[in-house]
Amino acid sequence: MMETFSGTPGTRWRFFTDAVMGGVSSGRVEFVSDSARVHARMTGKVSIANNGGFIQIRMDLPAPPPADIEGVRLVVRGNRQRYFVHLRNAATRLPWQYYQAGFEVGTEWNEVHLPLASFMASGSMPGAIATAESLRSIGIVAYGRDHEAEIEIREVAFY
Repeated sequence: MMETFSGTPGTRWRFFTDAVMGGVSSGRVEFVSDSARVHARMTGKVSIANNGGFIQIRMDLPAPPPADIEGVRLVVRGNRQRYFVHLRNAATRLPWQYYQAGFEVGTEWNEVHLPLASFMASGSMPGAIATAESLRSIGIVAYGRDHEAEIEIREVAFY
């Protein structure tokens, strides 16, 4: 899978906030063109008030990735903050269950590689992703602390 936000990315990617769980974070996603390329821009205000603390875009995978993938590759830029990728599989049944890996963004486009082994389980989840073929969705998340979020994503892929 390589997502380049072409075509109609708004039909593949969903934006949501911690408001689904009573939080007060706010934001939006827009799909913008620059130099004939489309990318996603997620902006907002993340607040940990009311047990909240996230904004996110998520895509259900059209098919499970191959068994031999090593990780997730992103092409991103933003406001020099820390963001996260959340992976979900059949074991992540509740909204607060996911596998998470963090990364930093700078103001220039940069390629980020996140090995599957670097993804940590949330809460009472099993400690590691069992198999790559079990993955069902991928999310790009501003999470866990009060801050202004601004991240642009040009590509999302497995490597």
